[in-house]
Amino acid sequence: MRTRRVWSVGVLCLMLAALPASAGNGNDQGRDQGGPSAELTWMSIANWYFNVNGVRMVMDGYITRLPGPPFFFAPPDDPGDIFALTQFPFLVDVTSVTRVQEALPDHGTLDLLIAGHSHFDHTWDTPTWAKLTGVPIIGGLSTCYQAQAQGVTDCKVVKGGEAINLGHGVTMRVVRFNHSGNASNPIQHFARELSGPPTPDPVTTGFKGGVGEDYPNGGGGRAFLFTVDRGGRRISFFVNNSASAFDLDQPIIVDGVNYGAPLDNLAKAMKDAGLTSVDVWIGTGGLPVAQLIVPVIHPKNYIPNHWDGLFNPFWPGLPFPYQDAALSAYLAGQGIPLLPQHQYFDGYRLTPGGLTALDNHRIKQRLGFSDTQQFAAPAATRAAAVRAASSNDCDR
Repeated sequence: MRTRRVWSVGVLCLMLAALPASAGNGNDQGRDQGGPSAELTWMSIANWYFNVNGVRMVMDGYITRLPGPPFFFAPPDDPGDIFALTQFPFLVDVTSVTRVQEALPDHGTLDLLIAGHSHFDHTWDTPTWAKLTGVPIIGGLSTCYQAQAQGVTDCKVVKGGEAINLGHGVTMRVVRFNHSGNASNPIQHFARELSGPPTPDPVTTGFKGGVGEDYPNGGGGRAFLFTVDRGGRRISFFVNNSASAFDLDQPIIVDGVNYGAPLDNLAKAMKDAGLTSVDVWIGTGGLPVAQLIVPVIHPKNYIPNHWDGLFNPFWPGLPFPYQDAALSAYLAGQGIPLLPQHQYFDGYRLTPGGLTALDNHRIKQRLGFSDTQQFAAPAATRAAAVRAASSNDCDR
C-alpha cells in the first residue's frame, strides 16, 4: 500500500466502441510520461474508478444491491418519497465489494475514496472500501458519520469550495451541488444531513438504507472538478452524480448556513481553476440539467452517469442500453460528443490529445463480464426500461 498523501487544504450518439482504443500499462497505469492523463472506468450506477496521473481513487463504489420496493416504501403522509423508509436493516455485500476491489489495477490499491452524496446507492459500501484499502474518504458530513458508525474515522468533511492538492499535478475542486427531484419528493431532494453516526441494528449490525433513515442525501451533494497539470499541459474533467434543474440556481441552505447555488458554485470553481471549458463532463440529470450546465463548463465530451437503474443485480452486467433522445439531440446541436457505456467497467482515457476508449478487457474478464453487453429484448422494451430508469439516483 502506498504512503498516504498529505492534504493541502456533433454527433448524435458517438459510440464508445468507435473511439480509438488505448491500453492500460500495469502499475504505472494512468501516468503519461509526456503529459497529464486520466483513466476513467465506470463500474455501474454512479460508481467510478479513476486513475488521474497515478492518483488512484474510487467514487461512490456501491456494489451491494439493496432490494427495490416494497423493501423501500414511502411514509403515509409523503407518497412521493418512495425511497424514504425500509422494512428492515440491511448488510454490506462484503464478498462482492472485495471481489471488485481485487480486480482493479494494482490489485485494487487506492489512494483515496470520494463520495458524491450520502444516499444508499452511493455510500453504502464506502466504509467497506476504506477498510479493505486503508485509504481516507472525502465526502459530506453524513458520509463521514456513516463511516464512523462502521469504525472508519479517516474521513475528511468537505462543504464545497475546497481546492485539494492530490499530488502528481492533480487538483480536485469540490463543488457544492443539489440532489435531483423537486418538491414532490422533499425527503430525497432537499438538503438533509445526519445529526450524528447512525446506530447499527443490535441483532444484525445492519443499517436502515432509506433516504429518510440512515442515508439522507448529505446536505445536497458534492461534485468534483479535476484539473491535471504535467509538462506544461493540462486536462480537466467535471463529475456530478446527481442534479436537479428545479433549483440548480437556488442556494443550498442547511441549518441556516448558505452554501451557495450549485450553478454559481460551479462557475466559481471554473474561474478558480482558470478554465473556460472542460475536456469531459461525467454527468447526469438529462436535458434540463444539461441546458443549464453546458453554458457554464462548455464540455468537449459528455459521458453519462447514473443511468442504469438502482435495483438490477450487479453480476449479470449492464441491464439495458443507454438511450436519451432529447439529451442526445441537444448535445449534438452543441457539437458535444455523447459517449455512452456498453458494459460495466467500460473505460476512457483522457490526455491532451483527446479522449480514447480504455481497454479494460482484463478487468471484465476477472469479474465475468463480457466486453460488450448483448441485449435480446425488442428496442421498444429497452427504451421503456431506460425511460423508467431515467429518474435514476433515487430520483423521481
